[in-house]
Formats: sequence, structure tokens, C-alpha cells
Amino acid sequence: MRIRLAQTGDVPAIMQIVRAVVPPMRASGNLQWDDVYPNPAVFDQDIALSQLWVAEIDGCLAGVVALTTEQSPEYVQAGWDIEVPAIVVHRLAVDPAFQGRGVAIALMQQAEVVAEEKGIDRVRADTNTHNQVMQRLMPKLGYDLSGEIGLEFRPGLRFFCYEKLLAVGANSSKRA
Repeated sequence: MRIRLAQTGDVPAIMQIVRAVVPPMRASGNLQWDDVYPNPAVFDQDIALSQLWVAEIDGCLAGVVALTTEQSPEYVQAGWDIEVPAIVVHRLAVDPAFQGRGVAIALMQQAEVVAEEKGIDRVRADTNTHNQVMQRLMPKLGYDLSGEIGLEFRPGLRFFCYEKLLAVGANSSKRA
């Protein structure tokens, strides 16, 4: 498996992954994504900001994740100080054909790599309260549940917030 920054030419394959994962998500009660979000414009912006990563297996895109430093104002509901720098995991998806092969784990590990490269000592993520897969994965990877929030741009949905504190070098950013 190879993890790399996404390129504009990857967007059609990324959208194929999104189209493949949305129906099973929605069938399980996870209404976090739909026909409108995420969309090519969102992924194009992630690529322009060099914050979209893909996993490749045998030359095929197997998964995608956006790793940003943007923290939603609602994160304070989880007790987080959003002025403290963090890498934030967004738009994680794994092609159903590659599920069970460690793709999500590898993409989450990339979040830690990016954090360490930037001298940031924490990784944060939110996931829909109906996303059982992420709720099982996060504790396995050492993330602690911080709380439950609502997000303004997804009215009516609730999200669990997870955080992992990292041991970064002496050159790390200011810690909370």
C-alpha cells in the first residue's frame, strides 16, 4: 500500500469511492454524506491546499482522507480548545473492494505523520454517531472519546469527537 498526496486527476476515482460508500452508510443510518457532500469541489479544494491523501493498492485508489488544521467552532462542545493546533481528520473513505485490508488504519496513521511533521501534538476527528465502523476503529488506534456535538452545516445530526495526543519532539508547537 502506498499513501500519497492526491492530485487533481484522482478526483474521478475519489468520487467513485464516495458513490460506493454512501449507499451502505445511509442504509446503516449514517446520514453524514449524501448526493451533495462530499463533492468534487470539496476534494479539489483539499488538493489545492495539499491536505488530501490517498491510499493506493496495486495502482488503484483504495481510500482517501483530508488532513486539515481547520477546527469547527462546535468542537468547543467536546471540551476542546480550538486555539490549540491539531490535525483534523475529514472525509475518510475506503473503497468497499479494499475494506478489511488496513486502508483506514494507514490513512489514520498518515494523520499522525502529518502532525509530527508540523510539530503538532494532537489529532482530532469527528464521526457521525451512527458510524459504527469509525467508533470501533478510533479506540483501537489510541483515540479517546471527548464528547458529542452537533455541527451547524449538518443540522439534525450528532457527531462523536475523538482525540489522540502524540509525543512530538522538542521542536513541537505550543501545547495546551
